[in-house]
Amino acid sequence: MAGGSASELVAFIAKSIVTEPEAVAVHEVDGGSVLELETADGDRGRVIGRQGRVAKAMRALLAASRAGRDVRLEIVD
Repeated sequence: MAGGSASELVAFIAKSIVTEPEAVAVHEVDGGSVLELETADGDRGRVIGRQGRVAKAMRALLAASRAGRDVRLEIVD
């Protein structure tokens, strides 16, 4: 993933977690400053995790990456 974009990073992580990876979609909003992550209804809980731990970890990885330093991640319905 060297040189990859923030949306590619989020999609890679999400597809690794969910049971329906083909349903994962990442949309860039506000000129790429916001990423909206969509999953299948049954996988939304997996991406959020207990007490939001998985989502928080994904946001931490995004913030630590060069491409995602100034990007906000939202998990949408």
